[in-house]
Amino acid sequence: MHQAGVRILVVNGPNLNLLGSREPAVYGQETLETIASRLRAIGPELGFEVAFFQANGEGQLIDALQRAQGTADGVVLNPGALGHYSYALRDVVSAIGVPVFEVHLSNVFAREPFRRRLVVAPVAAGVIVGAGPVGYELAIRGLLAQLRR
Repeated sequence: MHQAGVRILVVNGPNLNLLGSREPAVYGQETLETIASRLRAIGPELGFEVAFFQANGEGQLIDALQRAQGTADGVVLNPGALGHYSYALRDVVSAIGVPVFEVHLSNVFAREPFRRRLVVAPVAAGVIVGAGPVGYELAIRGLLAQLRR
């Protein structure tokens, strides 16, 4: 069963524009554009349209998530380091009424202690950690499954 026209917004936070060159041993060698291209390619097969947003500033991410209300059916959010301490991101995810899947490329639970705390996760529809770039696709598949229910 496919849902035609499902609109998914993929929001990426601080430093994710550096993927491919930033700590490749931790985050891999794929760029954000490569991830975006792969998601665009599977969109027609799975029945979704995808838009992308990346910003290094917390306020810009909050604005993008607020705009998702009424324009997106679901959101994939990689908040980067903000996922560990931004109650403002947590509040907007809770407020917008759009299901949000949080994604982290690395296994945050196997890293530094401060990374093991995810403040957005308790209000997210789902969380994918440690799957690398394929985590974005897993999050989209999870969103689609929830939207079909």
